[in-house]
Amino acid sequence: MKKLIILFSFLVFTSFTKTIEEVYVCQSKGATKYHYKETCRGLNACKHTVVKKSIKDAKAIGLTLCGWED
Repeated sequence: MKKLIILFSFLVFTSFTKTIEEVYVCQSKGATKYHYKETCRGLNACKHTVVKKSIKDAKAIGLTLCGWED
């Protein structure tokens, strides 16, 4: 019974979790991070344009998640 409750809780939680498909990136040569929110503190230092990219593209060019986001 305990395993059933845990499984049910997991299924409910994952069904309501939003999948993030697009992220924000500072469009500079030195950028190393991507951000879930356009208002992330990590983007405050960006002196260039902030662009929206797919998370797949951001990871493909070697960007990692901003430390403020996790």
